[in-house]
Amino acid sequence: MDLGLKGLRAIVTGGTKGIGLAIAETLAAEGANVALCSRSAGDAEATAARLAEKGVETYGAGVDVADGPALAAFVEKASARFGGLDIVVANVSALAIGNDEESWNKGFQTDLMGTVRLVDAALPYLEKSGAAAIVTISSVSGREIDFAAGPYGVFKAALVHYTQGLAFTLAPKKIRANTVSPGNTYFKGGVWDQIEQGNPALFEQALALNPTGRMATPQEIANAAVFLASPAASFVYGTNLVVDGALTRGVQL
Repeated sequence: MDLGLKGLRAIVTGGTKGIGLAIAETLAAEGANVALCSRSAGDAEATAARLAEKGVETYGAGVDVADGPALAAFVEKASARFGGLDIVVANVSALAIGNDEESWNKGFQTDLMGTVRLVDAALPYLEKSGAAAIVTISSVSGREIDFAAGPYGVFKAALVHYTQGLAFTLAPKKIRANTVSPGNTYFKGGVWDQIEQGNPALFEQALALNPTGRMATPQEIANAAVFLASPAASFVYGTNLVVDGALTRGVQL
């Protein structure tokens, strides 16, 4: 299937590792121009340079998405470089699972407000696009109570609600908004790799919960996100696409 992404212009936050990297790579492989950011400017620039080898325009920058002005400046620079924007993927998380006030604040500023500010900065450009799409990355922890039931789960649930609201309010402008909720996703250097090394009992417990006997790969999550971002999903508004290998048992009605 041709997803219709060739020549479209995308932003991916947290685009140098794991799910974000896989999304950026897949968009570029489909012919989209990609701007990406991470806390490390060096990593972002190196990743952008590698993606440019696919024959697309790229831009990488060091940005903390909790810094509103810096995030807005990144969006503005990406739009200026590409001549507009069509796709925004909000992927960054503080991964805050503690129950202390600092964890709650980090989750709020990064997971929730980092997404809100990204969308707010991008909207003037998306309104001019003929294929505008917003994709937010939530989590199955926003659907069910698990070990991340503190700020991480709460703000991931809030992202689903926020995105559903965007879908309804922006539909008259033909700007689509959808969410992907990944299950446990394993990659080297990621949180589950760290848990496997530091807390093997928790890792085995989490692995045993999935009837497939494994965790997702970043590419499997990216496939869902890129589809929702593409014109191939032109009539998909406000969905929360769960990609978890049957990990969760809740029924979406």
